[in-house]
Amino acid sequence: MLTKERVIEILEKSEVLLQGHFLLTSGRHSNQYMQCAKILQYPEYTAEIAKGLAKEFQGDQIDIVIGPAMGGIIFSYELARQLKAKNLFAERENGKMTLRRGFSIPKGARVLVAEDVITTGGSVREVIDIVKEQEGEVVGVAVLVDRSNGSIDFGTKLRAALSTEVVSYDAEECAICKEGKLPLVKPGSRKL
Repeated sequence: MLTKERVIEILEKSEVLLQGHFLLTSGRHSNQYMQCAKILQYPEYTAEIAKGLAKEFQGDQIDIVIGPAMGGIIFSYELARQLKAKNLFAERENGKMTLRRGFSIPKGARVLVAEDVITTGGSVREVIDIVKEQEGEVVGVAVLVDRSNGSIDFGTKLRAALSTEVVSYDAEECAICKEGKLPLVKPGSRKL
């Protein structure tokens, strides 16, 4: 069984947690950033976490696991492998999340959405919308790290390897900006 203690140990070993002044994908600012891509450097850690989360969805008869590019690609692939399901990824085209490369979701397919980190859940919601537009059935969401500490409701089962609350601020109210000591950094995959 994958314990919270083991997940934290993996996060520490893979140097996932960064300290500083960060612009999150949501537009909010934070003094911490979870760079989950660092876990994905280590296939053994990714497989261990995915195996633990896959157990949460074992009885859900998953046909497809889909993740948003970039953060969800490797993680969704490993979850699909663990669940013996097909794997897809969605990506942005002209600012909109979409299926490309000939990917499609058959009507009625049972779909698990996978992501590395959620703060507001925006990218996951976009992928859920794609699944519904294709007439697939969203049966759950699996994430490496839930930064909302379980406060996001996707209208389906949500499981996270680690659920935690990382303090974040509206850009206009950011205490770190007001101090003026640390430059704002965008460490993720989207541009400043």
